[in-house]
Amino acid sequence: MSGPAPASDQGVYGITVAAQLVGMEVQSLRLYESRGLLKPDRTEGGTRRYSEDDLARLRRIAGLLADGVNLAGIRMLLELQDENHRLRGEIKRQGPPRRGR
Repeated sequence: MSGPAPASDQGVYGITVAAQLVGMEVQSLRLYESRGLLKPDRTEGGTRRYSEDDLARLRRIAGLLADGVNLAGIRMLLELQDENHRLRGEIKRQGPPRRGR
């Protein structure tokens, strides 16, 4: 029997497994982290742990690279998407706008 699946933002995969799951080289994952494109969890000993959310982000990076976007452009796009997601969450928490009388 297995327990509940980890949360999508919980780091569970080591760098080698994560790279295999997304079809990338380990060095690419390190490069993307150094460029600020993603930030995997770290164990107390410093080992990277990638989550399902990280894997989805890596797949998005791969798609943008395939479309010809450079790493600086990818970083800007991902930052805009993250901000958009954050703002949508705020709006959703606030509920529908109130109408005046």
